[in-house]
Amino acid sequence: MKRVRCPKCDQYIIFDETKYKEGQSLVFQCNECGKQFGIRIGVSKLRKTQKEDNPDENDIETPYGAIIVIENVFHYKQILPLHLGDNTIGRYMKGSKTNVPIETVDPSIDMLHCIINVSKDKNGKLKYILRDGPSYTGTFVDNVILGDNERRIIEDGTLFTIGATSILLRAAEQE
Repeated sequence: MKRVRCPKCDQYIIFDETKYKEGQSLVFQCNECGKQFGIRIGVSKLRKTQKEDNPDENDIETPYGAIIVIENVFHYKQILPLHLGDNTIGRYMKGSKTNVPIETVDPSIDMLHCIINVSKDKNGKLKYILRDGPSYTGTFVDNVILGDNERRIIEDGTLFTIGATSILLRAAEQE
């Protein structure tokens, strides 16, 4: 099964790609907004930049680590790379200022929910600091809500929750 996103409202439409031949054109009509749009079956020129439907945690090769969004009723499993500095985490929406967007329909995740700051300490070791956005539903680490302006140092394997979504930190391997 494949998913295509409506260019107008960002809703997904799922279809069985095995019923069509490579190069065949398909036309879809979005059930949400009624927009009609077409696609062509085949290999995308952008395939290397698209997220895989079932990523493997062992294939994380980012110099600064990643977060793993655990699959639940609102979305599929996602592995999102981190970078040095502030990583603003929130719900994906066109035009948002979030630089680590989670593709979800979870209404309890804000567009800018929390921030993970990745920096290096004086020994050159990576350090991860989590803080709330501020958000409406809060950010929880080990089932304890972060207070306003509270920062928490997190490590590889730390599980934190935003809205109804659980996220796992995978720190970068260091020598």
